Amino acid sequence: MELRQLRYFVAVAEELNFGRAAGRLLIAGPSLSQQIKALERDLGVRLFDRDRRSVSLTPAGATLLADARALLERADELRHRARRLSGSEPVRLGYVNWLPPDLGSRTAAVAQVHLDAWVAPSHTQAARVADGGLDLAVCWVRATDLAERGLRAQLIGADRLYAVATGHDTGDVSARETAILLDDDVTSWSSWNVYAEELAARAGTRAVRISDGGITGPAFFDHVRRCRRPVINSPKGQTTPLPPDLVRRRIVAPEVYWTWSLVWRRGEDRTSVLDVVEALRADGHFGIHDPGAWLPEDDPHRRRRL
Repeated sequence: MELRQLRYFVAVAEELNFGRAAGRLLIAGPSLSQQIKALERDLGVRLFDRDRRSVSLTPAGATLLADARALLERADELRHRARRLSGSEPVRLGYVNWLPPDLGSRTAAVAQVHLDAWVAPSHTQAARVADGGLDLAVCWVRATDLAERGLRAQLIGADRLYAVATGHDTGDVSARETAILLDDDVTSWSSWNVYAEELAARAGTRAVRISDGGITGPAFFDHVRRCRRPVINSPKGQTTPLPPDLVRRRIVAPEVYWTWSLVWRRGEDRTSVLDVVEALRADGHFGIHDPGAWLPEDDPHRRRRL
C-alpha cells in the first residue's frame, strides 16, 4: 500500500466518478482504476461498488475513508516538518500559462520558490492549493471559488483580450460584433467556458460551441477562418504568432479583461509562503478599473458599485 494509492482512493471517494477523479489527479482513467484495484487487493476489502452507470463506496470503503484522510494529513504534516527542520522547504507555486516576468528576482530574497511542473487549468490549480498539493498558484478564480475552497487571492496581473479576424481591417471592434468559443472539454476549459458564457450573456458576444480543443493553436485559427465574425482570443493564445492571413483587432464597448490572481489558503501561517505573497503584491490595477473595462460579476477584483 502506497500513500499515492490512498490519495487516489480519497479522490474517487469524493468524486464518485472515475473519470472526474482521474481529471482531478491528472492521470489516465485506466491507470487510476488499476491502482484502486491494487489497493483493494493489498487491503483485502472491496472499497467501491461500481458498474457502467455508477460508483459508490462499500461499507468498508466508507469506514476506511476517514482513516485514509487522516493518514494523508499526517504524512503531509511530517513532510512539511522535516523540510522546516532542514531549512530547505520550498514554496510550491503552480500556474496556468502566465507568470510575472520578474517573479524570480522579486522572491529570491524571501523564499525558495519551486515552480510546479504540472501546468494545469485554472480550476485545477486552485483546487490543488485548497487540497494542499500546492502552496500558491497563479490562476483565474471567482469570488465564489475563493469562498467555497477556503482561499484568499490578490491581483498580480491582467490581460486585455483582443479579437482575431480574417481580412485586412485592423480597426476596433465592439464586443457584440465578436464571437467567443466554448469547448465541450470541461476538464481543460471549465474556467474559460464560465468566463465566455458570461461575456456572451452580458456583452452580446456570440457564443460558438466547439469540440476539438480549438480555444488556442492552429485549430483556433481554423475556427477564425470559418467564422463570419472576429473571434476573441483566450489568454492562453496571447503569445501565439498570427498567421499572415489573419489580423488582430482591439475589442471596445466594452474593453474585455481577464485577471490573474495569486491564491493561497485562508489559514496559511507559514512565513515563507506569506513572504512570497507580499513580494508579489502588485501596484496598480492593470487597467481593469478604467472606464469601459469589463470583468465578470464574480471576479474578486471587480470594483463593486455602491
